[in-house]
Amino acid sequence: MKSLAIKAAGALLLMSLAGCQTAYYGAMEKIGIDKRDILVDRVENVRDSQQDSQEEFQSAYQRLVMLTDFDGGDLEDVYDDLNDDYESSKSAAERVSQRIDEVEDVAEDLFDEWEDELNQYTNAKLRRASEAKLNDTKRQFNQMLRSMHQAESKMAPVLATLNDNVLYLKHNLNAAAVSAIKGEFANLKTDISGLISDMSKAIDESNQFIATLKQ
Repeated sequence: MKSLAIKAAGALLLMSLAGCQTAYYGAMEKIGIDKRDILVDRVENVRDSQQDSQEEFQSAYQRLVMLTDFDGGDLEDVYDDLNDDYESSKSAAERVSQRIDEVEDVAEDLFDEWEDELNQYTNAKLRRASEAKLNDTKRQFNQMLRSMHQAESKMAPVLATLNDNVLYLKHNLNAAAVSAIKGEFANLKTDISGLISDMSKAIDESNQFIATLKQ
């Protein structure tokens, strides 16, 4: 969503109170971007971050496959690659968590504003229709958010196991260390597969929610 990013950059220049959410929303509205647009953009950011995380965890998984099949060569090179994969996976996971927080912040503000505006209606039929739409949007949002948090909750245990393996190898770069890791690998394989599956579900939920907001 490049156009929104460009407009957002312009809005930041208009803000008189740096870090103030109210000033931020006001600046964005002046250039035609409301909370709904911001929410769509932030959900897209989470979705994209989850896709990046999938790739990073998959890369780490493949590196462990290579390691457990290791039959000669420089173990230090393999360790360095695995450590890089771990650090990249950790950074990607942190971005996902940060962006989920940003989604929750703007969603709460949007729903509060929507709720308050219901009291401004004089037409009861239109008010009921808007309230029904609000409740449906909240329901879909909460369903998406649960999927995001479910995938997020599985990242920390996987990262902890990856870190254990990386630390063990750091001081034990030999065939015996590789053999020891093989015993841990089956569980890690299952954990990573479950994480990637949950991320795929969250990505699908995000796409469905985005489509709903764009209707």
